[in-house]
Amino acid sequence: MKRDFHEEEPEQMDGPQPVTRELEADLENLASLNRHFGGHRLVRKFLTQWLNRDRCYRVLDLCTGAGDIPRMMLEWARARGITLRIDAVDANASTLAIARQRSAAHREIEFIESDVLKFDSDQSYDLVCCSLALHHFSEENAARLLRRCREHSHRWVLVADLERSAATTLCVWALTAAIYREPMTRFDGRLSARRAFSFREFRALAVAAGWRDFCHARFLPCRQALWLDARQFAGIPEEAISESLPSPA
Repeated sequence: MKRDFHEEEPEQMDGPQPVTRELEADLENLASLNRHFGGHRLVRKFLTQWLNRDRCYRVLDLCTGAGDIPRMMLEWARARGITLRIDAVDANASTLAIARQRSAAHREIEFIESDVLKFDSDQSYDLVCCSLALHHFSEENAARLLRRCREHSHRWVLVADLERSAATTLCVWALTAAIYREPMTRFDGRLSARRAFSFREFRALAVAAGWRDFCHARFLPCRQALWLDARQFAGIPEEAISESLPSPA
């Protein structure tokens, strides 16, 4: 199954547009998918292993969308006495307007409008996270984004996305036919399944980005993740890891 990516044909949510009910509904659907189909669970698994109580961490979330991942991180951290300061970056002004509105109770998040490939900061971050975004980019720019993730972090990097496969395509088609039936969500979701990287391609992007000693695994349902952590698999339950492919020397 070949990757179906054409840079001149963006997903509907990526195009310039005002804040509309259609965009708001689409972003709420994406947050719901993350809550109920593994996106939040995957990130929490790593937060549990990496972050310690009574500590403060700087976090960068790239391609943040409506900010549901940063909000989830903050709520998880607050319950455990952990302080987070999060910079959440996205290029879409309307999406960020929705994110700011939904994050009024999460003042620890600063939303920044910027092209993530050009975003720069005068500080380094403890954790850089990027979720469900790499499939929006060409192979070249996806590798550039991974390189930027590594450059922004001095401790941990976590990048997660869909895995292109027949199972993912079937799952997305079923969900957008039965539950998430709004036109923008249906169109973008099915396109995302075709534009996602295969497991092997995802690993190759990390190698092309200059990542070394990284980890790569599948997570149910239909997701995969790359991460950088000096401890590698320490503390990650074995059942969460279906395959690990450390980079070549």
